[in-house]
Amino acid sequence: MTAHSLPATAAVSPLLTRLAAERATGALLRERGTLFLEDGRIVHAESPATPGLDVLLTTGGGLAPERWTEAVNQAGARRQVARFLVDSGGMAGGELEICHLAAIFDAAFFALSPGSGPSRFRRGATHWIGTVRSVAAAAVERETRRRRELLDAVWPYPLLDTSPVVPRAAAPGQTVTARQRILLARADGVRTPADLAWVLGRPAFHTLLDVRRLAAAGLVETPYAPTAAEPAPEHALPDWMTQTQSPDVALLRRLRDALEASL
Repeated sequence: MTAHSLPATAAVSPLLTRLAAERATGALLRERGTLFLEDGRIVHAESPATPGLDVLLTTGGGLAPERWTEAVNQAGARRQVARFLVDSGGMAGGELEICHLAAIFDAAFFALSPGSGPSRFRRGATHWIGTVRSVAAAAVERETRRRRELLDAVWPYPLLDTSPVVPRAAAPGQTVTARQRILLARADGVRTPADLAWVLGRPAFHTLLDVRRLAAAGLVETPYAPTAAEPAPEHALPDWMTQTQSPDVALLRRLRDALEASL
């Protein structure tokens, strides 16, 4: 079991489980995000680690930024921004639902992450977006757990999630998808996956997953935790045999570099 995985029966958030059973209404506040509940079901979620629904709709989707601003100005005080967007013809209801669900699962993944600090619940609190579609708390917990396991299964190096994304050249004949090319074109060695999510208007989790897949394919550098320096023994092995990364990864990279040099 990795540091990020949980037993299948473990609750991601015992407080969330209890609030769902109580059919509570209000805001569950954690250090990395907030979940809004109505009758025990999650109706919205937001996190500073993820692009909000506005970014997903305007940068990643087809909604004009001025239409979003209009909706907030006209209906934000009534907590009916979502309804205004649909009723005013700003976007189709189905498209809004899909983006809203993506925002919920994305923000919940970070809000419910391990080490996200103590939880507080503000009863009766609601969000100005209004109700679009609710999701069962158990479904959000299952998806959060699945996403943690998926990241580790793809490439178990969590430092990638918070480090600048540094592209590597593709090997001769290596396939790079259109989606990957768009991400790599904006990876300047300074932007982190979270930064790229905002620039691209994509959910932050999906960007983390894309970056880990790119790293597994050798198209992005994998950062490694520094280890304490030790005195070099007599007849020390070459650096490439003693680096902190996996020996299999080091060998594969050396083989790839050698092949590229010979072509």
